[in-house]
Amino acid sequence: MTKLGIVLIGIGFIAGTLATVIDVETVRWIPFTGSLITGIIGIVLVKISIKKEARSTEVLTKNMLQIETSISSIIKNLKELNDRKETINTFDVRHKVDELFLEDLNTFVEARESISHTFGVQAYADVMSHFAAGDRYLNRVWCASSDGYIDEVNEYLVKSLEQFEDSKRKLADCKG
Repeated sequence: MTKLGIVLIGIGFIAGTLATVIDVETVRWIPFTGSLITGIIGIVLVKISIKKEARSTEVLTKNMLQIETSISSIIKNLKELNDRKETINTFDVRHKVDELFLEDLNTFVEARESISHTFGVQAYADVMSHFAAGDRYLNRVWCASSDGYIDEVNEYLVKSLEQFEDSKRKLADCKG
């Protein structure tokens, strides 16, 4: 259904373009409207297909596993970084943040919609509220490291860890 939708979008775009340039004085509204409707049908088919695929059991299962794995990895790495913060130069913490967290953060964010498809919108809001706060605090760690503010780095490492742990707890609560 996705391929058909894409083909209809292409046909609608090309036909609409032709309908507007064949006669430079006036627009042929009937062919243009038909091409517009064809393109809209294509867009609807693509959206339906994407939505259906996002809610498939296979995708939801895979995404939920990625979410659980990435949040656990983030917490593990935050604990380790927090334990080693006294031995790492403050200016180097930002490099550790990039090295340790980017992949897991991206993985979680790419799969996050599966939380609402699996557990509902309220569960999504509960999990993502804490996740977003943890991410903001981790960004603050990066910025403080860049500026050399050791006390702020130390404070926001702890705050970030707390938020990510809360996010994981909310996710576990959803699972029952």
